[in-house]
Amino acid sequence: MTLGPAPILAVLVGIFQAALYVFLRGSADGRLPLLLLAACLGAAAGDALGSRMGIDLLRIGDFRTGPASLVAWLGIGLVAVISVLGPSRRKVE
Repeated sequence: MTLGPAPILAVLVGIFQAALYVFLRGSADGRLPLLLLAACLGAAAGDALGSRMGIDLLRIGDFRTGPASLVAWLGIGLVAVISVLGPSRRKVE
């Protein structure tokens, strides 16, 4: 059984997009594991969705980088919105 390049590229695209988000935002405020998970799953889903829809934007072999990056950012945005709407942590003094 061999592992194809799509899951590995999805993880790499997800890590890159999450790192770019943290770089632009300045910090992750403890959400980094959720951001990484959402970005990696989003990249894998974006590749599959791009394959089904026939979108070949920025293609690396059989991996569709354009749709993967777009859906990774949707996952990152979902985590960001949920973290803002969720309960806030209070510092105990």
